[in-house]
Amino acid sequence: MIKSSSCILGFGHAVPNQCIHNSIIERHLNLKLGVIEQKTGIKYRYWAEKHETLTDIAIQAGDIALRNANIKKDSISLTLLATSTPDHLLPPSSPLITHRLGLMQSGAIDLTGACAGFLYALVMADSYINSHQKPVLIIAANLLSRRINLEDKDTAIIFGDAAGAVVLAPSPLKDKSGILGIELTSDGSKYDLIKIPTGGSTSPAGTNTHDFYMRITNGADIFYNAVKIMAQSAKQSLRKSDLQPQDINRFIPHQANSRIIQKVCEKIGLSKRIMVNSLKDFGNSSSASIPLSLSLENQRKPFQKGEKILTISCRRGNDRGIYCL
Repeated sequence: MIKSSSCILGFGHAVPNQCIHNSIIERHLNLKLGVIEQKTGIKYRYWAEKHETLTDIAIQAGDIALRNANIKKDSISLTLLATSTPDHLLPPSSPLITHRLGLMQSGAIDLTGACAGFLYALVMADSYINSHQKPVLIIAANLLSRRINLEDKDTAIIFGDAAGAVVLAPSPLKDKSGILGIELTSDGSKYDLIKIPTGGSTSPAGTNTHDFYMRITNGADIFYNAVKIMAQSAKQSLRKSDLQPQDINRFIPHQANSRIIQKVCEKIGLSKRIMVNSLKDFGNSSSASIPLSLSLENQRKPFQKGEKILTISCRRGNDRGIYCL
């Protein structure tokens, strides 16, 4: 058997129906009109309505990716769901997704990983394909609107709900496709820069409902660490791949904040014309932001064989994943 790398066969994405313009949030928080886009680069985001669930949008994105890949459903051997907002703590959401998609031959695993969750799932899928030579469906999805306090401007202005999906499949090494270089590291010393205090086994319940919402404890520290670490990791990955910044065809970073993305681009030495930005129209959807951007970009201008794509993510300003494709 010829050892294979992996390649992306199909892309898909989905968002809830309800589009939220900055002006709605600015009026609610008594902010100056236009200040959110000025500070974050975000103009719109989508928030789920009460009847919509995480698995609803994950299934929509996954179905589109499967159809885009033109692959038989019974060939999918594993489904990975990267999410911080599953339907329930138990049972996991991925088995429901495989059931509703009709993936009768697929295993199903929920992952967290926050903003870097998609890249962690990508690495796991690539390793699985190298071992088993079977396609994998990766879905990253979040309903972050269910975890933000609408009175907290630090979180209410940034986060949106979305799902992105890719189908990863074997590709012979002679095709020179797949993951060319990767850097995965973690620094637990800054564990709680972004947190939801209540709901885990350490604090399963509480009387303060705000403890169930996301909190940003030090935005400046997150910004500094994100720029520094994402740029360093990108350079390391490029070196491992024997590539120069000018070799990259498209740069698809985690859509955190426009200032972070621009700073990272400058430090890596990438031209801004190759930078993909979905932040303005969709906000920060955590792990979903990269596959969402991949799918949107493939719609805009389909990826061509041989293109080199650099993508990077950063969780809480300290965990990061990166690959060249």
